[in-house]
Amino acid sequence: MKLLLTTLPAAALIFAGVQAFAHGDGAPQPVDTTALPDLEDDWPEENPYRTAGGDVYAKAIEIGASGYNQNCARCHGLEVVSGGLAPDLRYLSADWEGDEWYVERFQNGYTQNGVTKMPAFGELLGPKAAWAIRSFVETRPDDGALDEFAERLKEIRDALGARNAALEDGTSYDEMAEEIEALRAELDGIAGKVASGSGGEIADSAASRAVAALDGSADSLRRAEETLTIGLSAAE
Repeated sequence: MKLLLTTLPAAALIFAGVQAFAHGDGAPQPVDTTALPDLEDDWPEENPYRTAGGDVYAKAIEIGASGYNQNCARCHGLEVVSGGLAPDLRYLSADWEGDEWYVERFQNGYTQNGVTKMPAFGELLGPKAAWAIRSFVETRPDDGALDEFAERLKEIRDALGARNAALEDGTSYDEMAEEIEALRAELDGIAGKVASGSGGEIADSAASRAVAALDGSADSLRRAEETLTIGLSAAE
């Protein structure tokens, strides 16, 4: 069973990919990495946030989502789904070999026949941003990873929507807590079966984002329903 990233704030990724101010003809956008721990070695053989795991990895993925959308999405695709003009980074293996290729390109860029296809980002954005973006990229689900669960996820989404409507009509959250927890547990089980394109242990999908959204807060039902709606739409 895959490790689940349920500590990742759902709101940070619900709209990952809605806006993209990417490289190519745009200036690189700075990435705020102050929430991440400093690195002992800027360019280790493997992603240091992946090896750290836990909350550090979750925060790196959250920050990396923003950094990717600002600097990479126009060429490499929203949600890292390439349109064919650039490599599909979802399938860059989540290990030292994939990290080596990624770091070389990130630091030095890529030129073909005298034309810059990708600028060098190493000095512009720095290693913490580089590894955060890498963390986000390597957790993208494989193509069709949600297909077998799509119908049930729609049913769960509708069930969450119905409970949110009941909440707005005056039913207390505590009255529905057992039902909501059962839906959350089922989502958690589905999330653990979703495969990442990179072969990494964590696949950040609509299911795992919905699990994170169901944190018991007053707005959690609406956020989880919205997360599933957007995620299922993107997967179609």
